[in-house]
Amino acid sequence: MLVAGDFDPASVFRIVVLSRRSIVSTGQKLSHVVLFKLKDSTPANIQALVDACHKYLKNHPGVAFFAAGTLAKEYARPVNDHAFDVCLNLVFDSRAAHDAYQTIDEHLTFIADNKESWETVRVFDADVT
Repeated sequence: MLVAGDFDPASVFRIVVLSRRSIVSTGQKLSHVVLFKLKDSTPANIQALVDACHKYLKNHPGVAFFAAGTLAKEYARPVNDHAFDVCLNLVFDSRAAHDAYQTIDEHLTFIADNKESWETVRVFDADVT
């Protein structure tokens, strides 16, 4: 049993604040960007992969933002990376939502149906607010 004088009120305040931070959402999300370079990057193949992204990878629980599209070739500054054909951009409400998404049937079907067309796949995950 604690008695007045057995603790420092400032320490108790810090404990309460730290406890509340772990309970209250920080607003942090997970950005998941995937860049695909195709083995045969014809306009038809590129569009087919964009269409597959829209078919299988959007409208899932925990997805706060979804977009899929093609390289914007006209942006040719020295810092622009042109080593991809298709960009998939998802923002998840949480890391848990991202982790669940990785195992859903639609995601696994997307991979199975399209992986043979990929020369390279680069994934960029980042904590964002």
